[in-house]
Order: sequence, then structure tokens, then C-alpha cells
Amino acid sequence: MQRVEVLIGKFGGFLVRSFETSGGVFLLLADTLRSLFRYRIRWDQLLEQMYFIGIRSQVVVLTTGAFTGAVFAAQVWFQFKRFGMESAIGPTVSIAMCRELGPVLACLLLAGRVGAAMAAELSSMKITEQVDALRALGVYPTEYLIVPRFLALVISAPVLTALALVTGIGVGYFVAVQIFGVDGAYYWDNTIKYTDRKDVMIALIKSFIFAIIIASISCYKGMNCPPGTAGVGKTTTEAVVNASLALLICNFFLTVLLNSVLYSN
Repeated sequence: MQRVEVLIGKFGGFLVRSFETSGGVFLLLADTLRSLFRYRIRWDQLLEQMYFIGIRSQVVVLTTGAFTGAVFAAQVWFQFKRFGMESAIGPTVSIAMCRELGPVLACLLLAGRVGAAMAAELSSMKITEQVDALRALGVYPTEYLIVPRFLALVISAPVLTALALVTGIGVGYFVAVQIFGVDGAYYWDNTIKYTDRKDVMIALIKSFIFAIIIASISCYKGMNCPPGTAGVGKTTTEAVVNASLALLICNFFLTVLLNSVLYSN
């Protein structure tokens, strides 16, 4: 009986912490959107963050997109060859990259690289009282620290996702045609024929929403870091894990919703 009470207490504490974190994230998101329209945009901070998030993440995202397209094209070829469906490899790779693999993998990488950096930087500023110093100088921390990071990630994520899509589809074409000998004309013609603009829209919409999730959770964790240097590592880990889990959970609902809306006819 005592063990059951302990388990119920732990589960209840987990639920309370989860609801508290979720509420804090939504409140920070609302405050960020309000600050975005109320205060002027600090372009120097925004450009600096876009360089860090967008330019310096290109190699990682492009490499992931390239080898994802290559591996997926190889796996599809091994399966489709048994049924004589080699001409369907192109549309399969293209649609899979657009609807799922491209936006999900690109934003998971951003959660690991950019989300961790945001949480670590903001938590370090929090424990060294730099955030309090900004308030003392009359600078609103959300407007100065969070809005540039939020905007930079929201702008960069769809662009990086688009680059991952192009790279993945292109490398998939190279693997299927040059390595496995699939007819290039049929491959490319079917890819263009069966890949709709709605598929690309799904990728860009997903990456846009994923960027909001990553920025909101990472910034919330960084601004609510527990005292002490150990809190920085804990905060960074929690930011990456929570953002990745929220991204994957949200991906399911977005998949159902977007496919229902865009392909209802």
C-alpha cells in the first residue's frame, strides 16, 4: 500500500511539473509575440542569431538530408525491385522527404544544436545575474534576449528544411540512377508528376511550427534555470529532450491535420 502511495505521489508530482512547464512555455510564447509587436526589432541581435542558427547549421542539415535521401532511396530500391516498381522510387523518396523525413530530422538537429545553445547561453546569463542587470538598466529581457533568437529560428528553420529537401531528393536521384541503374528519365518524370506543391507546403509549415516549439521551450528552460553551475547542464539537457519529444508528438497531430485539410478533396 505504501509503495502504491509513493508511486501515485511521484506520478502526481510529474503531472504537476509537466503542467507547470507547459503553462510557463505558453506564457513565454505569448510574451514573446507581444514583445515582437510592441518593441522595435534589434536587427544586430537578429542578424547575429541568424548567422549562428542558419549559416552555421547548414553543413549539419545538408549532410543529414543528403544521407537520409541516399539511404531511403537504397532501401526503397531493394524493396521495389522485387515487384518491378523501380519507376516509383523517385516519388516515394520525394514525398517521404517532404512530408516527414526532411522537416522532422532537420528540426531535431536544430533542437540538439540550437536549442541546447539557447538554453545554455540564457541559463548562464540567468545565474550570473546578467538578466537582472538588464532589468536594472530598463531593458526588457524578453525583447532583448528572446525575440531575436525566436525570430532567427522561425526564419531559418523553413529555409534549412528546404535545403535538406533539395539535397535529399537530389542525392536520392544520384543513388538510384547512378548506383542502382534506375532509368533517370522515368525517375525524374515521376518525381515531378507525383510530388505536389502541397507536399512542400507540409514540410515548410511543419518546420515553422517546430521552430516555434524549439525556441519557446529552450528559452523558457534557459530563463528558469535553477541556481548554481550544475543547473546549466541540467537545463540544457531538459531543453533538448523536452523540445525533441514535443516536436515528435506534435508531428503526429500535424500530419493528421495537414493531410486532412490539404488532401480532403
